[in-house]
Amino acid sequence: MAKRPTLVTDRLRLRAFKPGDAEEVVRLAGAREVADTTLHIPHPYSLDDALDWITSQDIAWDRRDAANFAIDRREDGQLLGAIGIHLNRDHEYAEMGYWIGVPYWNQGYCTEAGARALAYAFEKLKLNRVQARHFSRNPASGRVMRKLGMQREGTLRQVVKKWDRFEDLVLYSILRSDWEARQ
Repeated sequence: MAKRPTLVTDRLRLRAFKPGDAEEVVRLAGAREVADTTLHIPHPYSLDDALDWITSQDIAWDRRDAANFAIDRREDGQLLGAIGIHLNRDHEYAEMGYWIGVPYWNQGYCTEAGARALAYAFEKLKLNRVQARHFSRNPASGRVMRKLGMQREGTLRQVVKKWDRFEDLVLYSILRSDWEARQ
């Protein structure tokens, strides 16, 4: 696959992760509040975890399995979080996932990055559907999904286990036709 693009918004840059991001990934993703609201981030989160995860992003890109991006602030390059689009090419859809570091919550960064990622998914990757899920106890993530124009499809009851606790996942999606109608 071609080199991963850098996507920009008014305030943000979505770019490939680099090994030099690892310490900041540990600080941000390693916060218990972030790990608690995401399925795949462990706690504690080590430097080795971060380096392995960053390396896995390039492998996933090369295999055409995912397009994952660091979210940083254009004005100063501060890493804020991550957003990814995990592809199912056979069925032309993707699962979007994201996290934002606690110091940057409630500032609209996730919605802004999500809107740009959706544009990339529909315009460049030519997908028909993008879906996302959140723990039912994390309604802030659902608000982001609704702001992006996603529709709630339902709740998957106790479908995953996080830290010895079964969790409900709320499923949202947006179709290409929905997204185009919003443009």
